[in-house]
Amino acid sequence: MFKTLFAGSHRPAHWPDRFPHLAANLLEVRDLAFLKVAMGWTNDPVLEGAHLHEFNYLEDLNGRRLRDAEVVGAACRNNSPQILLEIGTAHGRTTALMAQNAPGGKVYTVNIPPEEIAAGGKKVTFAPSRQEIGWYYREQGITNIQQVFANTANWEPDFEAIDVAFVDGCHDSDFVFGDSRKILKKCRSGSIVMWHDFNPELARVYHWIDSVCDGVERLYAEGLLKGRILHLQDSWVGLYRVP
Repeated sequence: MFKTLFAGSHRPAHWPDRFPHLAANLLEVRDLAFLKVAMGWTNDPVLEGAHLHEFNYLEDLNGRRLRDAEVVGAACRNNSPQILLEIGTAHGRTTALMAQNAPGGKVYTVNIPPEEIAAGGKKVTFAPSRQEIGWYYREQGITNIQQVFANTANWEPDFEAIDVAFVDGCHDSDFVFGDSRKILKKCRSGSIVMWHDFNPELARVYHWIDSVCDGVERLYAEGLLKGRILHLQDSWVGLYRVP
């Protein structure tokens, strides 16, 4: 079945040396329809907001923002998740996406307090003020969201089992590894974990993507990931279902 679902293998030559576990476990999915088939999903995600179609940087090529939203939204839209976690609130657009697609669930979204940003790692791609953090979901009037201010280096999720998690905080390899390890401890079979700025073919182009991929590679090396990661073509999101 996978031969009909996934785009061909055209990985850079450095893959086996740099990310041997990812090279062995990552599968590229052609489009959302095939991702739904692979995951056994039936519902399309709710995708709202002009920002999903904006093109501000070269990194937005090929509808990257929309492709990201398709993966995250579909993961939240299916299987009726109750507890969802986002690491890295920023303006709260992805927070809103998650909450809108899981109206029966609760989204916990974590962002480091601005006054602690110096202790939050080196590869922080965006550092909003406290007023900017989460402004988008507040403006939308979405209520099934709980904002958490914390440095995830010394924070532990203290709620029930996590059904869907999206890791998009500090992009240092240590943070990606540490945040994911904490999340995986709170997951159960069937839970979904996703990483943003994840696209191993672009690891040589963007240093923060290289760092994220390295953090995920370490999860495999430590035996914390045991199944495959799916990557929707042109997205920057890796999706993993806990066995």
